Amino acid sequence: MTAPIRVFLADDDKDFRRVYRRLFDRAEGFRVLDEAGTVADALRMIPILKPDVALVDVQMPGGSGLDVVRGIAGTQTRVIVLTTFDLDEYVSEAIRDGAAGFLLKNASSAEVLAAVRAVHAGHSSLAPEVTARLMDQFAAQPRQSPHAFAETRLSERELQVVRLVASGNSNQQIADELYLSLPTVRTYLRRLFMKLDVSDRTQLAVLAHQAGLLHESR
Repeated sequence: MTAPIRVFLADDDKDFRRVYRRLFDRAEGFRVLDEAGTVADALRMIPILKPDVALVDVQMPGGSGLDVVRGIAGTQTRVIVLTTFDLDEYVSEAIRDGAAGFLLKNASSAEVLAAVRAVHAGHSSLAPEVTARLMDQFAAQPRQSPHAFAETRLSERELQVVRLVASGNSNQQIADELYLSLPTVRTYLRRLFMKLDVSDRTQLAVLAHQAGLLHESR
């Protein structure tokens, strides 16, 4: 039997935590380990409990949810940032600090469960509204030099994988497009994460957009 995904809730709104706890309790394959209402409590409890996924509100007493993202960076816990505000600065900073997902609090139950499953599986999960605004933000920015990619001397196949990730393709879609097996795609991604010093697909996509790699492929 597959072990449940262990979830931690960090939000200063008790009613919100109660709704989410009830959601996970009723869904198969999840277990809420505990919850916190302040940044200090979240930073104290998460390293001890070692949840698989932490859902963290961006605005809490004693700091910001982004302080939690930074404070547990490098641990096994992956973070989904939750907020009622779809502000660009929160999205960019959360991704840069290592958040694996970003959801608005009006997300449906199905969207929340799907996001936790995706993040637990090693993928990233951004709300559709967040993705659209993030891509608009990249489009409005002047193109930057793709120095990170040039300095690491990626192969043409590695660059193809990067471009497909940045275009929003799943591992299966990348495998189909490049006639590769899924394990081979995963190997390419692990190698790219190490070479480019990023932690996940979202950060890889951000780096590719900032470097203008999608424009180069056109």
